[in-house]
Amino acid sequence: MFPVSLKTMLICFLRSYLTGSASNTRGMQNIGLAYAIDPGLKEIYKDPLKLQKARRRHLKLFSSHRLWNPLLVGLFLSLEKQISRGLFPPKAMPKIKSTLVFTLSAIGDSFFSGSLLITWSLFTMILVFLGLYGWAIALGIVFFMGVQTFKLIIFHKGATQGLMFINYLKKWDLINWGSRLKVVNALLVPAFWLVIWPLNWHLYNFILVSIFCLLMAYFYRTFTWSREILFVSLLALLFFAPQALSWLDGKF
Repeated sequence: MFPVSLKTMLICFLRSYLTGSASNTRGMQNIGLAYAIDPGLKEIYKDPLKLQKARRRHLKLFSSHRLWNPLLVGLFLSLEKQISRGLFPPKAMPKIKSTLVFTLSAIGDSFFSGSLLITWSLFTMILVFLGLYGWAIALGIVFFMGVQTFKLIIFHKGATQGLMFINYLKKWDLINWGSRLKVVNALLVPAFWLVIWPLNWHLYNFILVSIFCLLMAYFYRTFTWSREILFVSLLALLFFAPQALSWLDGKF
């Protein structure tokens, strides 16, 4: 059962896309959350004093991964409905919010941003460099529609099931699935390297250049002063030893 009317639910869901539009250093995404949940609060609380207290509860510090925001908006509406009926203590809301928000934020950063997004990016780059533009666009559409469907589902679950859905969410085991996707990404990186390989295929040359690029990346990240040196050294190598490219290409 929805905590508010279907029309208000739809408005809150659409507004959940804007939770990051008013980010600030004091409350992070709190203004966006308050804006998203406000139509529901107006419908739940007819007493202006109770409405003001409810609004203040959601103007405190709030920051989570953007893909979880629909879930949190729906879940907070469910809790506010229980508060209005005297079934949930309002003093428990800040603790529930802080626990949920930061836990889901960590999961979102690990699974969505740190794993799934990278998987989509690598697949897309491979398809583009293979000239399979239609497949790359189709993959992007599938991922985009999948994200919107995911947001709608978790918003509905959060609004109708409340905290019970969080217990079910644990069974998804997203942290471990993120680790599995990282393994897939680790395999996609050399696959992409093979696709964009600019020289003739020779196993020893491929291994040598790969090791050289890994060392370059390591020094680039480890020593801030080495970036310019590495760039100048590479230019000097190409200028003073142009035959290096011919050797790598198997022509020397």
